[in-house]
Amino acid sequence: MSLEATAAGSVIKVFGVPVLAGAAATGLAFLFMWPKTIKEAAIRFACTIIASAIAGPFLVIAVHSWWPSLFASAGEVAAMYKMPLEFGMLFAAVPFLVLAGLPAWWILGALVLWFDRRRGKDLGEMAREAAEEIRDIRSAR
Repeated sequence: MSLEATAAGSVIKVFGVPVLAGAAATGLAFLFMWPKTIKEAAIRFACTIIASAIAGPFLVIAVHSWWPSLFASAGEVAAMYKMPLEFGMLFAAVPFLVLAGLPAWWILGALVLWFDRRRGKDLGEMAREAAEEIRDIRSAR
């Protein structure tokens, strides 16, 4: 019995690709913004995978509606190499799944850095600083 015919095979297809795309996004992000601790790395890795799994399909759908010929061409490439047509969809979709995970890594890293710089301050002091920074950004326009 092939992997595709089993329930486990279906689960791997549905959840495996976003997880692998999230792992690839995390790997790319490690090149630019290395975490300070193992705990930070694990949290950021998990957030990147979750973002790829949640936002990735929406990005793929948006790109498919905007550029359907990309996915048709990818299906033709898969057929040319005698692969199932689903692989063509994966060829076109995986880069977008990876791209969907990258912002989570950067946003979480920025938040960690922002909170780290305000260590020892209470919530009110951090809120005042954030409001002051927003005012400075708005006045710079």
